[in-house]
Amino acid sequence: MAYLGTQPNDVKKNTGLYTPSEILQLTKDGSWGGSLELIEEQTFTNSSADFVSIQENKYDVLKFEFVDLTVGVDEDLYFRVSNDNGSSFIAGTNYEYASQRGYADGTFTEKRATGQSKVYVAGKVDANDLMSGYMYLYNAGNTNKYTFASFHTTYFGTTGYAMQFGGLVYANAEIINGVRFGFTTSLNSLTGTIKLYGVKQIWVT
Repeated sequence: MAYLGTQPNDVKKNTGLYTPSEILQLTKDGSWGGSLELIEEQTFTNSSADFVSIQENKYDVLKFEFVDLTVGVDEDLYFRVSNDNGSSFIAGTNYEYASQRGYADGTFTEKRATGQSKVYVAGKVDANDLMSGYMYLYNAGNTNKYTFASFHTTYFGTTGYAMQFGGLVYANAEIINGVRFGFTTSLNSLTGTIKLYGVKQIWVT
């Protein structure tokens, strides 16, 4: 295999092959493809979570990690994007999603919709109970592509323990440079921590 293009933080001359020990060291140093670089961590109380410096021009893939989120009322965790660095968050009808929700009693439901003004990645989360999980965001910095996401969340819902996994799209080709997460229709009332990471890429043939 041979590496193509710029090799980010590649500090070892090689023929395209690494030993396991070299891979472990490069991963530890944050120089291996797939390594996560922390961009921002936010802890908030009774508010929406706005990320307006997501470094979409640097990373093709971003990861959001949800850590012990709670909400004061029974609601879903919603998601919207911004194309003006967070001055506003787009409503419109360009959001679509498809997901599966599974419950501890063995039942499953399909959650999907088109033409939405926002999409949700977990819900309904029981008031004052915890929700955790992650979401990957793709193509945010590419003006010629839709912005996609995949997610997996785990939480205590209004009918007991639940998990949800699926994907979503903001179906308009433009640069996305801001993201908002929040509970309730007004996208607020959120308490907890969200971490944003950039995923480093090394392209191979």
